[in-house]
Amino acid sequence: MNLQHKAHPWHGISAGDNVPEVVTAFIEIVPSDTVKYEIDKESGYLKVDRPQKFSNSIPTLYGFIPQTYCDERVAEYARERAGDIAVSRGDGDPLDICVLSERSVTHGNIILPAIPIGGFRMIDHGEADDKIIAVMKGDEFYRQWTNVTDCPESYINRLKHYFLTYKNLPGEKSACQITCVYGREEAYEVIRRSQQDYKTYIDA
Repeated sequence: MNLQHKAHPWHGISAGDNVPEVVTAFIEIVPSDTVKYEIDKESGYLKVDRPQKFSNSIPTLYGFIPQTYCDERVAEYARERAGDIAVSRGDGDPLDICVLSERSVTHGNIILPAIPIGGFRMIDHGEADDKIIAVMKGDEFYRQWTNVTDCPESYINRLKHYFLTYKNLPGEKSACQITCVYGREEAYEVIRRSQQDYKTYIDA
């Protein structure tokens, strides 16, 4: 075995053997973090993106699905579904995922198996920036949620509020819009398209 090099979290880790029903999630930040971390695309190490503004904290485990990329196929799907809202392209990042778990996970930079149950379509400065909603595989409480319709509306609203406000100063108008919350089957389609976009990106 070659143990000299760490696998790159985006490129060197599989999205899983049963995608899209079960996916690997690489977790960058957890609810207790007061700093927003994100993957450095070149090195694969976590880097400090910025301190969390004000009292905002991410309500769930948050990261991305390896070997995915949000580009033209994801943007095309968003354009089909976003109505009159203009979508110029994908955001050029791996596909984001929010993972619900009853258990406290105290730090990021880990991988875990997650079961997608839905997502929401966020448009950030005209770019498709979907957020997949998933539950940790085997979680004793959240495993009963198999579709986003099983989630209390208040829980979804907390997620939406975070992503609509976490970049803003008080009183600022958000540049982000959430056009809809969608269910499991639509989440599967977004994941498939992001995998296709990744293949195109890597083969270019």
